[in-house]
Amino acid sequence: MTIADNYTDTSSATPALAFYGKMLTFSRVQFSTDDFVAIAAQLQSTLSNKSSHIPVLIDSEVEQDLSALVELLWSWGLQPIGVVTGLLDAQARELRLAIFPADGKRIERILPSKKAVTQLSQVAASTTAATDNSESKTDNVSAHQALQTSAEMQADSSVETAETLISTEHITSLIYDQMLRSGQSLNHVGGDLILTNSVNSGAEAITDNNLHVYGRAQGRLVAGATGDKDARIFCQVFNPSLVSVAGTYCLRDNLPEHVIDKSVEVRFLEGQGLVFTIIDESQINKGVKP
Repeated sequence: MTIADNYTDTSSATPALAFYGKMLTFSRVQFSTDDFVAIAAQLQSTLSNKSSHIPVLIDSEVEQDLSALVELLWSWGLQPIGVVTGLLDAQARELRLAIFPADGKRIERILPSKKAVTQLSQVAASTTAATDNSESKTDNVSAHQALQTSAEMQADSSVETAETLISTEHITSLIYDQMLRSGQSLNHVGGDLILTNSVNSGAEAITDNNLHVYGRAQGRLVAGATGDKDARIFCQVFNPSLVSVAGTYCLRDNLPEHVIDKSVEVRFLEGQGLVFTIIDESQINKGVKP
């Protein structure tokens, strides 16, 4: 029969879908105005490029044209996934955006006092300066010229090699010297986040690249926030409430006991999840990773 020929037994087939639990890190963007010109100007001064692809939540204290605001954020490389419940709930439902509950206490956002340095641009600038210096001092002794020429060739080689990998505008590392206290959040996109002080319990440090903590590392530590599975976390004294690399996380109660309060490297490996490695003192002094 035709019915029998077309019949497929789905009782043992692979399920059409499955739900999984996984922690993802989102940035909340708070708006205090509906002036799109002012918003665009603030985005321009805050973002170094339009290719960050950061998932964000919209949290607005004023009424907004939500559809137009979403388009504006997408044009700057941000990916709005929903709104914090409030004035925009009705528009969010119409646009099929998620509505997230508001928490009872806002996290204080840290504004770094130090400007992130573009590493490759810095190399290029030093190369240009060396070249200019060479042209203006043609009467120097031959030994000095030889040393200067060698330095220029080395810098030129570094820039050429690096620029084949990534644009100079996309690599920045932020060094932050102050302690992160409970309720504070430091979020850096585009390069390594280097903390020379401690991260207290209740604070969080988030970056899309590698995270380095040279003080006591408590609180929430997040590296590879936009999905970089090669990102790593390096801690001098490791004792966080949560640690996450590329969205895979581990809470304090599930951390291996032997790594607590030790110098530790955390990385993600396919098939294994988070891997915790103790860095011995000799490797730290030599600057060598295990």
